[in-house]
Amino acid sequence: MKPFKSLDGLVCPLDRANVDTDAIIPKQFLKSIKRSGFGPYLFDEWRYADVGEPGMDCSKRPLKKDFVLNQPRYKGAQVLLTRDNFGCGSSREHAPWAIEDYGFRVIIAPSFADIFFSNCYKNGILPIVASGDIVDQLFRECEAQKGYKLRVDLETQTVRNPAGEWFRFDITPHRKHCLLNGLDEIGLTLQHADEIKAFEAKHKAAQPWLFA
Repeated sequence: MKPFKSLDGLVCPLDRANVDTDAIIPKQFLKSIKRSGFGPYLFDEWRYADVGEPGMDCSKRPLKKDFVLNQPRYKGAQVLLTRDNFGCGSSREHAPWAIEDYGFRVIIAPSFADIFFSNCYKNGILPIVASGDIVDQLFRECEAQKGYKLRVDLETQTVRNPAGEWFRFDITPHRKHCLLNGLDEIGLTLQHADEIKAFEAKHKAAQPWLFA
């Protein structure tokens, strides 16, 4: 998992509430568990005019040009700005895989579905809960200003707009530590690899019949 410390990221405004995980990554793409390669299928039914299937060459598919991700001004965006209850629906971890693979590192919304919110942290994405008033302001600024970027600093837990205005966001110390250091559950476990090996060796010496 890639560490996250700070980001000056172009913002993409997805002005929809209750975006569920089937919209984020439709069910036909859930066969693979490789964590990579899902970016081209992010919001598949909203981005493309045809029906998407695994293995398709998305560069040749017809686009719905009015969908925000297909607009040239938002190409390369790393901050997704959206509305209430983002990530609701089924608990598929493919949803944050697709978001991260597309290039988003930060999602800002007034609220998130709980399981999706947790899965973001496990996959190197920083989900930020902001008040409805702040989100409304960010939408207005983003839509009015081409190339609108936000400065997101995890160390200070702040988001700063181009005018220098900022707000703080909350994050637990554990999640902050994991994101700053690029640690998922496996990474956290491997930090104790020597202790685990020592315990296993001691256990094997004390009860060798269990390992026969």
